Amino acid sequence: MISVSPTRASAAVSKIAQVTAAFWALKILATTLGETAGDFLAQTLGLGYVAGLAITGAILAALLTLQLAAKTFHPAIFWAAITGTTMAGTEISDLMDRTLGLGYAAGSVLLLAGLLASLFIWHRRAGSLSIAAIRTRGVEMLFWVAVLFSNSLGTAYGDFLVDNAGLGYMLAALVCTAVIGAVLVLHYRHLMNEVALFWVAFVFTRPFGATFGDLLTKPLAKGGLDLGTLNASLVCLALMMGLVGVAMRRKTGTAATPAE
Repeated sequence: MISVSPTRASAAVSKIAQVTAAFWALKILATTLGETAGDFLAQTLGLGYVAGLAITGAILAALLTLQLAAKTFHPAIFWAAITGTTMAGTEISDLMDRTLGLGYAAGSVLLLAGLLASLFIWHRRAGSLSIAAIRTRGVEMLFWVAVLFSNSLGTAYGDFLVDNAGLGYMLAALVCTAVIGAVLVLHYRHLMNEVALFWVAFVFTRPFGATFGDLLTKPLAKGGLDLGTLNASLVCLALMMGLVGVAMRRKTGTAATPAE
C-alpha cells in the first residue's frame, strides 16, 4: 500500500504512525470498529445519536489529550485516537442524516467541504500535507481535525452508496475497493503525488471499513451477515490489539537496537 517514508529528522519527532501495509490494515480495522461500536451505542443500546455523539466525543477528547501530550509515538495511543475519530465520525454522520434530516448526500458535501478547508489551512500553515512533516502541536491538531472530517465523510459516503445509490453493502464495498485499487496502481506507477494519494486512500478506506462494518452487523434480510454490533466490535478490537501489540514489540526492539 502507499508508503510515505519520513526523513531521519522527522522520524525522530513524529508521533504519527509510519505508513506501511500494517498502517492500512489497522486503519481499515479502526474504521470498521468505529462503525460497529458507534452503532452499538446509538442503536443496539438505544441511546440515540445525540447521546452517542456526546459519549464518543468525550472518549475522543480524552484520547486526543493523551496523544497530543505524548512526547513520542505510542502505537496504542495513536490507534486508539484513530478509532475514537471513527466512532465519533459514525455518530456525526448519522446525526446529520437521521436527527437533523440533512440526508447522506448533503452531509457528504458538507463534510467534504470541512475536510478540504482543514487541509487548506494545514497546507497554508505548514507548507505541506505530508504526515512526515508534522513536527508541532498546532500542525498535529490540524491533522486530527482532517482525520475526524475524513472519517465522518467516509461514513456518510458509504451510507450514501448503500442507501441513496441502492448498491447494498457488498456492491458499495466493491466500489470502495475499486477506488483503493486505482490508488495502488497510481502509486506503483508514480502517476500522482504521493501526499495526494495518501489522503485519497485515507478517505476511501473509511467508507470501505464502514460498509464492511454494516456488512458484518446488519440482518440477513438487508444483505448483512447478522453478527451484531457487539460481536463484530469485539472481533475487530481483538484483531487491532494483536496488530498494535506487534507494532509495540517492533518499536521496543528498534529502540533497544544500538545505533550504528
